[in-house]
Amino acid sequence: MLDAEKENKTGITEFILLGLWNSSEFQPFLFMFFLVIYLVTITGNILIIVLVVEDQHLHTPMYFFLGNLSCLETCYTSSILPKLLTTLLTGDRTISVSGCLSQYYFYGSCVGIETFLLAAMSYDRYLAICSPLFYASIMNRKFCFQLMAGAWINGLIVNSIVVFLLAQFSFCGSNAIDHYFCELTPLEKLTCSDSTLFKLIVLLLSFIFTIPPFLLTISSYVYIIASIARMQSTIGRQKAFSTCSSHLTVVCLFYGTIIIIYLLPDTPTLRQLNKIFSIFYTILTPLANPLIYTLRNKEVHQALRRVLIKLTFLVGRQII
Repeated sequence: MLDAEKENKTGITEFILLGLWNSSEFQPFLFMFFLVIYLVTITGNILIIVLVVEDQHLHTPMYFFLGNLSCLETCYTSSILPKLLTTLLTGDRTISVSGCLSQYYFYGSCVGIETFLLAAMSYDRYLAICSPLFYASIMNRKFCFQLMAGAWINGLIVNSIVVFLLAQFSFCGSNAIDHYFCELTPLEKLTCSDSTLFKLIVLLLSFIFTIPPFLLTISSYVYIIASIARMQSTIGRQKAFSTCSSHLTVVCLFYGTIIIIYLLPDTPTLRQLNKIFSIFYTILTPLANPLIYTLRNKEVHQALRRVLIKLTFLVGRQII
């Protein structure tokens, strides 16, 4: 009898993702647009991972973190875009409750990991520019692995707690999620359970695991900019800024769009604008990262040239 009551209360077994626009006439264009973005994102990030692994010249802390960022961005975009592409291609907007929770888990974990990863990368640049004499002794291989292990473990554990609590809720009434993926706020609105304690726990976890890496990132760049401003040599300033400009651009893209999204009032008028800004940090940022880090990076260009020469040599030997 308890099972029957629980089933009646739950009611919802799947959600409907309303997507970006209700009109179906844009779907073919959006499908091709996001398909190209997905392919370029995956190709670019995997290329960076291969270069960092294969080229000995890139076996440094900065490129170790960059390889982790590319791996993260590959997981990030793969947690959202495949479902979005399937929806645009088939018109089927349904997603099961378990599938929705799984999508949010992987997406939320990637966001949490990225905050720690960006903080680690900013700290790496801070040591390289502000304390170059101590850089090699502090940023050793063991410490780099500890930073990355901490980032991945913290992000996965925190979102495991959030999703576990969310899975205890009963969903009833409307099953329409006014978004193109399963985000926490729209999901929480569909529950018919008391979510007061849940909101408090999420706020506490967000404060503990998001604010410290954010403050570390900001404070690192305050010291970096101050240190660059004190440099006497123009060439020295340009060289120092070039080593951190790419990362600073990524930080501004990531945090800038997230801050705008969570500061926008949740009103029907601004909800469409919220979706558009969400595209920036969920889809366009993973695309921008490999482009930002490779277009002006001579070391990556040289590494790509060496890997291509090596690959050409190996292919030539096999043909002979």
